[in-house]
Amino acid sequence: MCTRVVYSGKNGMVATGRSMDWKTEMHSNLWVFPKGMERNGETGANSLKWTSKYGSVVTSAFEIASTDGMNEKGLVANLLWLPETEYPVRDQSKPGLAITAWVQYMLDNFATVDEAVAFIDGNTFQVVSDLMPDGSRLATLHLSISDATGDCAIFEYTGGKLTVYHSKEYKVMTNSPTYNKQLALNEYWKSIGGLSFLPGTNRPSDRFARASFYINALPPTDDVRIAVASVFSVIRNTSVPYGISTPEFPEISTTQWRTVSDSKNLLYFFESSLTPNTFWVNLRETDLSEGAPVLKLSIANGETYHGNATKEFQPAQPFRFMGVKG
Repeated sequence: MCTRVVYSGKNGMVATGRSMDWKTEMHSNLWVFPKGMERNGETGANSLKWTSKYGSVVTSAFEIASTDGMNEKGLVANLLWLPETEYPVRDQSKPGLAITAWVQYMLDNFATVDEAVAFIDGNTFQVVSDLMPDGSRLATLHLSISDATGDCAIFEYTGGKLTVYHSKEYKVMTNSPTYNKQLALNEYWKSIGGLSFLPGTNRPSDRFARASFYINALPPTDDVRIAVASVFSVIRNTSVPYGISTPEFPEISTTQWRTVSDSKNLLYFFESSLTPNTFWVNLRETDLSEGAPVLKLSIANGETYHGNATKEFQPAQPFRFMGVKG
């Protein structure tokens, strides 16, 4: 489920692209959340509580989770599937954060990757997961963040502990296996050389190798159109054709949509596999001040937009993050 890449060009041009792969329609919509919103980690009695410091634009899933987005400081967060995830036993002494709100917590609270990693290292709260909405399996997810400097971090729960991979070199993330093993596998493909041969299947490790070669081969530029088009071309190259899924491997599924987040210019680009147009949201043209309305752009019913769709958003009641029993 999904591929994520980070591109660093000239003069501070940084763009993060991702594909969302899932076997069924996700009923996604786009949302703009202002700063000053009161939030709840939705884990029962001892839930993490916070007030958003920054406004953001996100793409939802099933109207129960923020899966992808960017805040007004250019911090980007992306939620992807990781079958090897093993969460710790719930520690009731720590405030809990439902995994459905993990992306939103990052966007609400941090301006840079450094800031986020330093805070998370304090181990002051606990991310808590539960079954997927259909009850079929545990939501086993890992999180990537990137910022306007091109810095990156990846958060994975393995063996009941949180591991953080933090480096500007960690530009690519897919799914299985865990990130340390992905890096090791990619070293092999580097030795082969991408101009000679690249693995072509839709398996996560093969997508990682292709994405890693192409994102590092892109010529540096500060031209927004070229940079965004380049990142989209890499993400399309690692997408899974529509209608393809592998039941025993949920991380190999149809690409439902793709996004590119321009952290320099605060432009959030969106492309659905079912509509022909790419459109974008300009955070600099939105009211993110405290008390401003929550805004929604509906795409779940096949609505089609093109170009700058910022003015197409409409006031709406925010969705509620799906909770986890405390």
